[in-house]
Amino acid sequence: MTLSTTLSFVIALVFLSFSTSTAQTSKNPAAMVQQIETAMGGVENYNNIKFITWDFAKRKLYWNKWTGDVRIESPKDTLVVLVNVNTVKGKVFKNNELLNENAAKKWLNKGKNWWINDSYWLVMPWKLQDPGVTLKYVKTEALENGNIADVLQLTFTDVGVTPENKYHIFVDQTDNLIKQWSFFTNFNDDTPRFTMPWDNYQNAGNILLSFNRSKFGPKNVVVAQAYNERVFTDLNYD
Repeated sequence: MTLSTTLSFVIALVFLSFSTSTAQTSKNPAAMVQQIETAMGGVENYNNIKFITWDFAKRKLYWNKWTGDVRIESPKDTLVVLVNVNTVKGKVFKNNELLNENAAKKWLNKGKNWWINDSYWLVMPWKLQDPGVTLKYVKTEALENGNIADVLQLTFTDVGVTPENKYHIFVDQTDNLIKQWSFFTNFNDDTPRFTMPWDNYQNAGNILLSFNRSKFGPKNVVVAQAYNERVFTDLNYD
């Protein structure tokens, strides 16, 4: 190999390395979110869904996405919370008895916090660009099945119950679907508290949702456009 050939080869390697590095660091989180949402059925279809029902841990939740009305049934607490998560107003039944306003207040707040947590395990991919969420592309990594995933970091400012948390989500390059997530208790942590699959996508109306993927849930997911709305106002609604 002549000197000129050697120099040309070295220059080509440097250029290739630079191009690869630039591609890695120039991924646009907002564009990636659009790809995720499109792969899951599109924002319009998600917004058009009115009701979602699901089980999480030992709770059952009913959610009117259009109004913010939520019903949470917690049998272990002999509790039913009817709360609007936008106003934190509603009613609470303990042992089938309606609590007074003072007694209900703590349960209404707790009910909203339950909904924030339990719904995040179901609709997190649709909340990636909520106000207060900062997205950052951090790396590319192989999944257990060998597929390559782009990893996005989520941090929070003045939003949610625990804004000090951090998440990494793993977006499969083959289909633009989130396949795994890591939870960090604090945004400064280097080691996640857990890493779990985000898989088992299923048709839910006109979108895809990931559920029945862990022992906690979410499970038994149903989406609907019509529902007996007394579920959000009455203890017994049949």
